[in-house]
Amino acid sequence: MNKIIPKPWGQETLLTESDLPYTAKILTIKAGCQLSLQYHDQKTETLTLISGQVILTIGTDQNNLTTSPMVSEIGYTIKPNTIHRLSATTNSLVFEASTPEKGTTFRLADDYHRPNETK
Repeated sequence: MNKIIPKPWGQETLLTESDLPYTAKILTIKAGCQLSLQYHDQKTETLTLISGQVILTIGTDQNNLTTSPMVSEIGYTIKPNTIHRLSATTNSLVFEASTPEKGTTFRLADDYHRPNETK
Protein backbone atom coordinates (compact mmCIF):
# COMPACT_ATOMS: atom_id res chain seq x y z
CA MET A 1 0.00 0.00 0.00
CA ASN A 2 1.30 3.42 -0.94
CA LYS A 3 -0.95 6.38 -0.28
CA ILE A 4 0.35 9.84 -1.16
CA ILE A 5 -0.82 12.73 0.99
CA PRO A 6 0.04 16.17 -0.43
CA LYS A 7 1.47 18.64 2.09
CA PRO A 8 2.34 22.30 1.57
CA TRP A 9 6.03 21.45 2.18
CA GLY A 10 6.02 18.36 -0.09
CA GLN A 11 4.22 15.05 0.54
CA GLU A 12 3.90 12.01 2.77
CA THR A 13 3.92 8.54 1.24
CA LEU A 14 2.20 6.13 3.64
CA LEU A 15 3.68 2.65 3.45
CA THR A 16 1.42 0.88 5.98
CA GLU A 17 -2.27 0.20 6.51
CA SER A 18 -4.00 2.36 9.14
CA ASP A 19 -5.08 -0.60 11.33
CA LEU A 20 -1.52 -1.71 12.17
CA PRO A 21 0.14 -0.97 15.55
CA TYR A 22 2.78 1.12 13.76
CA THR A 23 3.03 3.59 10.89
CA ALA A 24 5.74 3.89 8.25
CA LYS A 25 6.01 6.75 5.78
CA ILE A 26 8.43 8.65 3.61
CA LEU A 27 8.43 12.44 3.90
CA THR A 28 9.39 14.27 0.71
CA ILE A 29 10.40 17.79 1.74
CA LYS A 30 11.02 20.47 -0.88
CA ALA A 31 14.16 22.60 -0.65
CA GLY A 32 13.60 25.69 1.49
CA CYS A 33 10.49 24.25 3.14
CA GLN A 34 9.91 23.19 6.72
CA LEU A 35 7.35 21.28 8.72
CA SER A 36 5.54 22.83 11.68
CA LEU A 37 7.33 23.49 14.92
CA GLN A 38 5.22 20.91 16.74
CA TYR A 39 4.83 18.23 19.35
CA HIS A 40 2.59 15.18 19.67
CA ASP A 41 0.83 14.29 22.92
CA GLN A 42 0.75 10.52 22.20
CA LYS A 43 2.87 9.70 19.16
CA THR A 44 6.49 8.47 19.26
CA GLU A 45 8.41 8.62 16.01
CA THR A 46 11.86 7.77 14.71
CA LEU A 47 13.12 9.78 11.76
CA THR A 48 15.96 8.79 9.43
CA LEU A 49 17.41 10.95 6.67
CA ILE A 50 17.47 9.02 3.39
CA SER A 51 18.74 11.78 1.09
CA GLY A 52 19.20 15.52 0.97
CA GLN A 53 20.02 17.95 3.74
CA VAL A 54 17.65 18.50 6.66
CA ILE A 55 18.04 20.53 9.84
CA LEU A 56 16.39 19.04 12.94
CA THR A 57 15.18 21.39 15.66
CA ILE A 58 14.35 19.55 18.89
CA GLY A 59 13.83 20.04 22.62
CA THR A 60 11.36 19.89 25.47
CA ASP A 61 11.21 23.65 26.13
CA GLN A 62 10.36 26.10 23.37
CA ASN A 63 12.89 28.56 24.82
CA ASN A 64 15.73 26.01 24.78
CA LEU A 65 15.69 24.16 21.43
CA THR A 66 18.75 22.73 19.72
CA THR A 67 19.28 22.76 15.96
CA SER A 68 21.59 20.42 14.07
CA PRO A 69 21.90 18.83 10.63
CA MET A 70 20.54 15.30 10.39
CA VAL A 71 23.08 12.62 9.52
CA SER A 72 21.89 10.03 7.00
CA GLU A 73 21.12 6.52 8.23
CA ILE A 74 20.93 7.65 11.89
CA GLY A 75 17.65 7.22 13.78
CA TYR A 76 16.35 10.28 15.66
CA THR A 77 13.65 9.22 18.12
CA ILE A 78 11.13 11.84 19.16
CA LYS A 79 9.02 10.96 22.18
CA PRO A 80 5.63 12.47 23.10
CA ASN A 81 5.69 16.14 24.15
CA THR A 82 9.07 16.72 22.49
CA ILE A 83 9.05 19.84 20.32
CA HIS A 84 10.53 19.28 16.87
CA ARG A 85 10.75 20.59 13.31
CA LEU A 86 12.38 19.46 10.07
CA SER A 87 13.74 22.12 7.69
CA ALA A 88 15.07 21.06 4.28
CA THR A 89 17.94 22.98 2.71
CA THR A 90 17.78 20.74 -0.39
CA ASN A 91 15.09 18.44 -1.76
CA SER A 92 15.08 15.67 0.85
CA LEU A 93 13.62 12.29 1.79
CA VAL A 94 13.08 11.28 5.42
CA PHE A 95 11.82 7.88 6.56
CA GLU A 96 9.45 7.92 9.56
CA ALA A 97 8.52 4.93 11.69
CA SER A 98 6.05 5.73 14.44
CA THR A 99 3.29 4.63 16.72
CA PRO A 100 -0.17 5.01 15.12
CA GLU A 101 -1.46 8.42 14.17
CA LYS A 102 -3.56 9.24 17.24
CA GLY A 103 -3.81 12.03 19.75
CA THR A 104 -3.12 15.64 18.82
CA THR A 105 -0.33 17.32 16.91
CA PHE A 106 0.14 20.74 18.51
CA ARG A 107 1.54 23.30 16.07
CA LEU A 108 3.52 26.02 17.85
CA ALA A 109 4.55 27.70 14.58
CA ASP A 110 3.56 26.87 11.02
CA ASP A 111 4.52 28.64 7.80
CA TYR A 112 1.18 27.57 6.30
CA HIS A 113 -1.05 28.71 9.20
CA ARG A 114 -2.53 25.25 9.81
CA PRO A 115 -4.36 24.56 13.09
CA ASN A 116 -3.58 21.77 15.55
CA GLU A 117 -4.54 18.35 14.21
CA THR A 118 -6.39 15.63 16.17
CA LYS A 119 -6.71 12.07 14.86
